[in-house]
Parts: sequence; C-alpha cells; structure tokens
Amino acid sequence: MNTFGRIYRLTTFGESHGPAIGGIIDGVPPGFRLNTDEVQAELDRRRPGASPLTSQRRESDKVQLLSGIFEGRTLGTPIGFVIPNTDARSADYEAMRNLYRPCHADFTYERRYGLRDYRGGGRASARETACRVVGGAVARQLLAAEGIHVSGFISRIGKAVRSSADEDFAPLEHEVEAARAAGDSVGGIVNCTITGVPSGIGAPLFAKLHSELAAAMMSIPGAKGFDYGTGMQAAECRGSELLDLFSSDWQGGIELSSNHSGGIQGGISNGQPIELRVAFKPTPTLLRDIPTVDRDGRPATLHARGRHDPCIALRALPVVEAMACMTILDQLLLTGHPLFI
Repeated sequence: MNTFGRIYRLTTFGESHGPAIGGIIDGVPPGFRLNTDEVQAELDRRRPGASPLTSQRRESDKVQLLSGIFEGRTLGTPIGFVIPNTDARSADYEAMRNLYRPCHADFTYERRYGLRDYRGGGRASARETACRVVGGAVARQLLAAEGIHVSGFISRIGKAVRSSADEDFAPLEHEVEAARAAGDSVGGIVNCTITGVPSGIGAPLFAKLHSELAAAMMSIPGAKGFDYGTGMQAAECRGSELLDLFSSDWQGGIELSSNHSGGIQGGISNGQPIELRVAFKPTPTLLRDIPTVDRDGRPATLHARGRHDPCIALRALPVVEAMACMTILDQLLLTGHPLFI
C-alpha cells in the first residue's frame, strides 16, 4: 500500500539508496496559491545531518516540483515531485547483505517478497518519510487557509520529560548524547495538537477520526504507540474525573469545561483542540556487536555500519505533523466541508 488518503491522496515511491524518492499528490483544488518556500522549510526540519544529534547522512533534500503548479497556483491536477538521493553509501551495508538486523524489516520483507533491498533498508527505510513531509506541507497550507493549525513538540526522550515546547530541551538532549556515546539508542514521544477543526468531522463506526489518526501515525517507521486525550491514563481514572462538561459561552454557543476527550467523541471532532501522542522505539541499528543469524539460520555477529539516528523521535516530529495535516484535510473533504470557497 503506497497511497495514503481517499480524496487528498499521497502516493510515494523510491528506496533509501536509489537515485531518488518522490511522490504524487492528488486532490488539491485548483487556484490555490502554494508557497513552495514553506514546503522546502518543512523538509529542512526533517533532513538528516542538520544536527549533531541526528544521522550524519548529508542530504540537501531539495524538492523538485514537476507538475500541477503554474504561475504559483495549483492546477487541480496531480502534483508530482522528486527528492534526489545524493549521499547514499551503499557499501556500508554490503556486510549485511545476508544478515538479518534484529527489529528491522529485513527478515519480514524477505519472507513476504522473497527478496529485499538491503541497502539502508530499501523501501522500509525512514528515508521515505521525506515524501510524507512534502504531502503534509501542501496540506498544511490548505488547512491554514481554513484556520486549522498543526503543531507539535518532543515531550519525552528516555527518562527525560517536558510538558511543553517552551520548557528546556537540554535534559532530553543529554539522553540522546548519553545513548550515542554508549553506542546505543533511545526512544521518545512526540506530542501533536490540531486546532481550529470544526465539530462534526469524522465517521463512525469503523472510520472514527481517532482511528484514522492512529492508522496514519502508526504507519510512520519506528512508531510503537498512539493515544489521544487522556489516553492510556484513562485506565487509572474514575468516570467522574474525566467528564468534559458542557456549558454556554458568552455568545450563546456551547463550550466544554475541559478536554479529556482530546477533541474527539464518538469518533467525531467536538470543536476542541485535538491532542495526540506518538511513541517511537529506540533505533534498532546499534554501533556495537549484535548477535543475529544469516539467511540460512546460522549464528552470526552483526557489525553495523552506516549513519543512523540515535533517537528516531528527533526527526519524526515534522513527520507526525505532516501525517496529522494530511489526515485532517482528507477527513474534511470526506465530510463534505466547504473548503476554499
């Protein structure tokens, strides 16, 4: 499944060490003035090599928009784009050609397809998420025109936590540095908030808004958990503690006293901010010897090479935001919301 979305659709292609990755965005209405600099700015947030705490693969990630835009406005036709791969080092993976990396897709891809691209994980690599950021960047601008905004921050790395983007990031940074110094890696959590979504968006029973968001987030490489609102902590509470009570606002409308529901009730948006969290596992490729097996099941030792993120969550933040943007835009269109009129 290489296509995300129903009306607003992103189809991606390419492998980590191929000549390029890219995609096709369909479902964008005609006549929208697209800021291509903002699209590139989102890619710059995700690109490798931008920080000493991330993978040192040096990709410029300069997107080339090939179609669907004329004189700065969308045509309503498919927007095609490519992102060249300019710093792949396939030789780093030659020793892993016949070995299975624990907790990677090597073993399962080969069992599913009978072969695999061992160079950097091929299609299973998080390199593909750059294409999602392009799709999300276009969706973000369309949503902003409707007063809908998506923002996120890293709330946890290892044992270090913070409750907002304004809090000091240094303790989280220390967790990454300590893991990297030990030839290890560390997990993290990304928080994401979506504001401005009108009430009434979503479709029960099997296409609930939160299940659509969960599916989008869990498709990101390395994602291991999703919750929204009170989330998993709800299991520790009594019902009286989690009631979002209704009241009248000063304009005679209806408002809620709290947002334990995370902006969604019964699978449908209630007009409150949608608040979600995505947990990411530690990077499974470690810069230390790891016991494994080869294709014939014989014991072997993996001496990993290559350039890997010691913490997936650091560069996953713009990807989480991108998936949120695309999901909400697609849901608005599915609901028949009168966008861009």
